[in-house]
Amino acid sequence: MDREIARVLLEAPSAAVLAVYRADGTVLMSPVWFRADDDWIEIVIAEGDAKLDRLRADPRCVFMAFETKPPFRGLRVEAQAELRTDGVLAARQAIASRYLGDRKDEQYVEQRTKPGVVVRLPVSSARTWDLQPILPT
Repeated sequence: MDREIARVLLEAPSAAVLAVYRADGTVLMSPVWFRADDDWIEIVIAEGDAKLDRLRADPRCVFMAFETKPPFRGLRVEAQAELRTDGVLAARQAIASRYLGDRKDEQYVEQRTKPGVVVRLPVSSARTWDLQPILPT
């Protein structure tokens, strides 16, 4: 893992996708918002969401965060999700603030009426890529 690429992607409100596995083995992919520190990537999923149901049945998942403009770098984590019910409100607030800013984050969090679960994935499992070397100059 290139730590600089990981730092840039995890500090920014990067585009991200979470893939989970259905009972029949097919993949369910969804866009997600996240936050990260040196150890964990965290996503909040509301109770009743199919992603959460799938993670409870099979905690294997793949998370990807990526740039949508050059140099098109990305990060992938394949891991077993850790599900936590503590710290959901704080995580929701911090994640919403990253993507919406300080004013709209509170409104967004107030509108979330369903309880949630914090999905945690280890940063140590991350792999990065950088397409800059193959882009035309």
